[in-house]
Amino acid sequence: MRVLVCGGAGYIGSNMTAILAAAGFEPIVFDNLSKGHISAVANFEFVKGDLADYELLIQTLRKYKIEAVMHFAASIEVGESVQVPLKYYHNNVSNTQNLLLAMETVGVEKFVFSSTAAVYGTPQKVPITEDAPKRPINPYGQTKWAVERMCHYQSQTGKLRYATLRYFNACGAGINSQLGEDHRPESHLIPLIIQAAMGKSSEIKIYGTDYPTPDGTCIRDYIHIDDLCRAHLLALAKLKLESELVYNLGNGNGYSIRQVIEAVKRVSGKSFKVVESEPRQGDPAVLTSDASKAKKELGWKPELPELERMVETAWKWHNKFPNGYPD
Repeated sequence: MRVLVCGGAGYIGSNMTAILAAAGFEPIVFDNLSKGHISAVANFEFVKGDLADYELLIQTLRKYKIEAVMHFAASIEVGESVQVPLKYYHNNVSNTQNLLLAMETVGVEKFVFSSTAAVYGTPQKVPITEDAPKRPINPYGQTKWAVERMCHYQSQTGKLRYATLRYFNACGAGINSQLGEDHRPESHLIPLIIQAAMGKSSEIKIYGTDYPTPDGTCIRDYIHIDDLCRAHLLALAKLKLESELVYNLGNGNGYSIRQVIEAVKRVSGKSFKVVESEPRQGDPAVLTSDASKAKKELGWKPELPELERMVETAWKWHNKFPNGYPD
């Protein structure tokens, strides 16, 4: 099967591309390189393009005889989405509509969508199940939820078979620590702590230390990138039988900010400055997933659930590429 991987040069997309190839698929990477890195997908067929370019999408889908599409090309920064919401509605909603329209025109039915736990907003209870209320509290979460609804209604026409996968916190470096996180600027917790351990930043901040958790810091659910990508393969296979799939992807076990900091210290053998700061508005105390539906229906389970092992893979990658990908 030939799979178009939109945003395939990014963190999750590049790992997914490699895993698709290892599983015998033929991935075609489609990326505008605004955030992705060409060196992460140097061994794969690559199309430089933007999802706003309808004609190029049509051309690409037809040229490569694409049979399924995976979408990782969204804008993902929560804070930025609050500052420039129209950018997020344009890229995350309008451009995805453009992609779905091109797929409909060419007759490509299978679609795997990278969604987020942000569609739930501040949960009423944890762990969060797929049927929990959808109350996103920022434009990023709102745009992901809008795309989920768009996919739902398109699937009702019989022209789309889709899986929406709601990630919690993807982390680590995949493919034996060969493909890691290189966001510029970086905003994800584990890479930020690793940068402090490497001396590339002067400190790491903890935003809030009096949450109702065992150590007073926020608890989040982390999932290794390899485990995340394996779930995509299983979801794609299940689309042969189903037209609409929705799954949470997480470990179910949360780790606090302090626990993550201590894990990086143990793995790296380094000490660094930790600064306690005021809590950020809208940060829930605990966000953890109930991924039992994916485990039951897909036969999926995390193979790297331990925090220290996740951190180890990231540490290896950051030491191999201390300045990020050599683009």
